[in-house]
Formats: sequence, C-alpha cells, structure tokens
Amino acid sequence: QVQLVESGGALVQPGGSLRLSCAASGSWIGPYVMGWYRQAPEKQRELVATKSNGGSTNYADSVKGRFTISIDNAKNTVYLQMNSLKPEDTAVYYCNLRLTGRVGGMNYWGKGTLVTVSS
Repeated sequence: QVQLVESGGALVQPGGSLRLSCAASGSWIGPYVMGWYRQAPEKQRELVATKSNGGSTNYADSVKGRFTISIDNAKNTVYLQMNSLKPEDTAVYYCNLRLTGRVGGMNYWGKGTLVTVSS
C-alpha cells in the first residue's frame, strides 16, 4: 500500500516562507498526478497545486506566483514551497497521489500537516 507522510507545517508570520514535504513509500506504475490540497476552518477542501509525472502543473488562483510545487523522483517526495504567506493560507495541508492511467480512480492521501500564518 502506498503511504504519504507530510511534514513541515508550522506557525509562520505573514510574509514568511515555508516548505512542505510529502514522502511517498511503496510503489506504483503508470501516469500520475501528485498534489497538495488544503482545508481551512469552516471551509471546504480545495486544490492548492498539482504536478503530473509529465511535468504539467496547476495552481489555485489564490496561490499563483507565491507557491511552487516540485517533485524529486529519486526520493519519491513532493514539495510545496510557499512564499509571501498570508493569514488566509492557514489550513491543514494534505498531500495527494492520484493514478491517472488505466487504473483510474485510485487516490492516496496523507494525514495532513497544519500551517498557521499569524503574528
């Protein structure tokens, strides 16, 4: 079974930076998309950023220009570099792996890491 473990969540001041990591264990085949989602208090879970094995990226409008997603294939780790953090970025951030080949519909989730942006 594939396991995803997030790390890096912390309390950070507005305007600060933080890098989240998600280490994947196990193995899978075929194309995939890895991404980050977040859920703020009283809000629905939303997409933050995704990146496919082919290199295509997608970002929520609210984080474009501030966040960058990257994948280290050798380490099976996906990162989310967050700059110019705002209080509205406060949320639990979840790592996701979605298989997009013939398997389809297979999703793996981490347990989340809390990011709090506050003075």
